[in-house]
Amino acid sequence: MTVESVSPQSPQSPATPAAPSPELREPPLAGGAVPVLGHGLRLARDPLAFMSGLREHGDVVRLKLGPKTVYAVTTPALTGALALSPDFKIDGPLWESLEGLLGKEGVATANGPRHRRQRRTIQPAFRLDALPGYGPVMEEEAHALTERWQPGSTVDCTSESFRVAVRIAARCLLRGEYMDERAERLSTDLATVFRGMYRRMVIPLGPLYRLPFPANREFNRALADLHLLVDEIVAERRASGQKPDDLLTALLEAKDDNGDPIGEQEIHDQVVAILTPGSETVASTIMWLLQVLAEHPEHAEKVRTEVESVTGGRPVGFEHVRSLTHTNNVVVEAMRLRPAVWILTRRAVTDTVLGGYRIPAGADIVYSPYAIQRDGRSYARPLDFDPDRWLPERARDVPKYAMSPFSVGNRKCPSDHFSMTQLSLITAAVSAKYRFEQAGGSDDTTRVGITLRPHDLLLRAIPW
Repeated sequence: MTVESVSPQSPQSPATPAAPSPELREPPLAGGAVPVLGHGLRLARDPLAFMSGLREHGDVVRLKLGPKTVYAVTTPALTGALALSPDFKIDGPLWESLEGLLGKEGVATANGPRHRRQRRTIQPAFRLDALPGYGPVMEEEAHALTERWQPGSTVDCTSESFRVAVRIAARCLLRGEYMDERAERLSTDLATVFRGMYRRMVIPLGPLYRLPFPANREFNRALADLHLLVDEIVAERRASGQKPDDLLTALLEAKDDNGDPIGEQEIHDQVVAILTPGSETVASTIMWLLQVLAEHPEHAEKVRTEVESVTGGRPVGFEHVRSLTHTNNVVVEAMRLRPAVWILTRRAVTDTVLGGYRIPAGADIVYSPYAIQRDGRSYARPLDFDPDRWLPERARDVPKYAMSPFSVGNRKCPSDHFSMTQLSLITAAVSAKYRFEQAGGSDDTTRVGITLRPHDLLLRAIPW
């Protein structure tokens, strides 16, 4: 399994929005809404179960989030249509909640010509031919991760996952040497910020979030510290006078559509997008991979055997990753069952049609990769951890868009190959040296925010 084949292809084409007609129906309203809060209370209490059950009500379902009507899309084909159609843009409750972190001028939240220009600026850093240059850093950090652990010791998977994710991103893309302390800050701040942003998305109480309640003060402190961290990184680069061939240099030298240097706010927002959501999603995925290796020792053993076979007993390196078929499939299957990004939103820019239902201009649309990727209509034994489902002869049976961990179209994550490479390399490196068991006090249940990750995963690293 490689990143190119994560999205299986099938003869089925996605639904395509068509011109509205008077015969079009209003999507059904999901049950369980309560006065004032609508479905927001159910989304706050058990969001994964709520989103996973919506397909029983239809391919497109109406939700009420406070006073707003939101349309939920529940099928793979329609999520593909949503991502590929120009009738929808990046916007809606998720992105509105993220604006305090990501700003309005970064590639994650921009639309139209600004987004295309920003993609051109950052894309060279993530081209396939750029990856070998990052190989030594990824190898060094993956092996350093295993060397920090004492045999039989308890590993704080949250701290260690963020440390390696931030160090790889900063050393490869920002050429920074300012890692450990900032990685800890980033981990702590993001946990607070992403929980607060999720609450603001599903229960939009507006002015109440500006009141000086303890949770609001904690959220504001963490958000301010995240932006301070980014300002420190940019200021240190400017003060150094250095111009290494990295993404931060590209941003500092980028021009806008008029040929002028891009503004300070755009530089800031772009670095935020590199360092924060990217590190959060990669770190969350590493946590789930460590949890998988502990829960499924048979696959941990299979990864270890594969690594030894491919490397001949030498330390695993960048050049081995594409040959680690089962290891890569373990990564993909972990992302299927526990996607870091479990909910996404779009906004209709015009009156349009989706799945035979009228979608009015300005309407918000939500869908859940978590629900799509666990649907028994797309997968046999959908809740089983089965990496072999991604072998070529089986992957072709997965419907198109039922597994799109990096999205599709012009919003596809530009760092897909970069992320898959580091995830596979880290999985191989830790599995070659250790097997894992749950330690006392560990809590691997799912913590839901804007992203998914274990509450407090503590594992014992036991040498083979």
